[in-house]
Amino acid sequence: MMVWTRLTKEDYVTTAWSGGTTTQLAIAPEGAVYADRDFLWRLSSAGVELEHSDFTPLPDYVRLISVLNGDLDMKIGEEDRFSLTPLTVRSFDGGTPVESWGKCTDFNLMLRKGRSQGSAQALVLEPGSVCSWAAAVPAPQDFTHCTIALYCVSGSVRLPEGGVTAAAGEMLLCRDADCEMIHMESPEGASVMAAVIYSR
Repeated sequence: MMVWTRLTKEDYVTTAWSGGTTTQLAIAPEGAVYADRDFLWRLSSAGVELEHSDFTPLPDYVRLISVLNGDLDMKIGEEDRFSLTPLTVRSFDGGTPVESWGKCTDFNLMLRKGRSQGSAQALVLEPGSVCSWAAAVPAPQDFTHCTIALYCVSGSVRLPEGGVTAAAGEMLLCRDADCEMIHMESPEGASVMAAVIYSR
């Protein structure tokens, strides 16, 4: 049976960056410091407060980003500028220059190149519904450790098997997951960002 931890705002760490503030939801290994740039993976939610900003370069990491609310246009390297649709996930190399336009709250997953892989996706649960979810990306053979994170964007979500519930702004985290099917239920409806992380 997987053991889940419910993380709340009191467990998060909020710091400033060039375009606003970023809230660290979880990091590995536990106790790692983001500024040292030697972490394995990191989940965060940033508040973009400037109409135009530049992303912090992270050449050792692959980044995944999604907009939770607000509007965000991005330009990744030499690509054309585009609008990131809310709850759509886009991945890019952390070493590539990125510009953004618009104010929003986003969701980020950072993965150390060569040491971790993962994916993130949005799940929308209708009121009174039950959802069964499993990671769409299978574990690479040489990445034997699995972590699953469920960040509740709105409403509330409950895991019947784990007996835990997360409200909006809270996250359910299992650092030693078996990557089996996860069952969720939501009496009031919910939006959830689900992330799976494989590491050595």
